[in-house]
Amino acid sequence: MNRPYERSDGRPDDRRASVFRFATELVAWVATPWALAGTSWLLAVVSIVVLIGLPTVFATPGDKAQVMVPVPGAVTILLVLLQLVAAVVSAWLVWPVWAAVVVSVLAATTLVTELPRWRWLLTSAGRG
Repeated sequence: MNRPYERSDGRPDDRRASVFRFATELVAWVATPWALAGTSWLLAVVSIVVLIGLPTVFATPGDKAQVMVPVPGAVTILLVLLQLVAAVVSAWLVWPVWAAVVVSVLAATTLVTELPRWRWLLTSAGRG
């Protein structure tokens, strides 16, 4: 019998985690190019391509419905960590302290809610 936080295939139910993850991704997609735009518009555009493009192209089978290029679960985890770090660092660089604190709390919440999914991604089920 499955636990209430698992789907029938054994993968953790990450509906709540996905809300926090997506919110953090949105912050990264906005704040990172904003932070880089003062240095180089090219870097700002590249940051968008990296932050949106890499997770779109590279995914772990079973974690995403459509997988263009299958990768092990560890790669998916690293891509999420990249988003978290980009969101927090960029927020601290370009936004007021109160907003950067909110982003930091959001990223910490995302990190905690992602742990069951990350454990699953590191098991044989998530090894792409």
